[in-house]
Amino acid sequence: MTGGAAPLWRRLPKRGFSNMPFKQEPDVVNVGRLDRFDEGTVVGPEEMHRAGLVGRAPAGGVKVLGQGELSKALTVRANAFSRSAVAKIEAAGGTVEPILPPKPPVRNPMGSAHGTERR
Repeated sequence: MTGGAAPLWRRLPKRGFSNMPFKQEPDVVNVGRLDRFDEGTVVGPEEMHRAGLVGRAPAGGVKVLGQGELSKALTVRANAFSRSAVAKIEAAGGTVEPILPPKPPVRNPMGSAHGTERR
């Protein structure tokens, strides 16, 4: 008969890394909701926020999806676009301008976050 104590690595609970606290979902706006803006307007995240389409400075940016119809030529600025949204905006005579996503904060690997000196 064999036996004995189980190894420590089998006795400890298994916990892994979860990305949930750091996940950044983009705010979603459909093309049909952009039809409220005037012809020839440049529509960016700030204008979408003023119109109530997105929240204030979304961490994951703004993504435009292709649901609905667009009847005006607009210049749409967002962080991401679906293929159908690009097709509908360009079919209406508008243009698409992708903007860069917000940069993550830079962490100092050497020292504390308050300065570069080590104590």
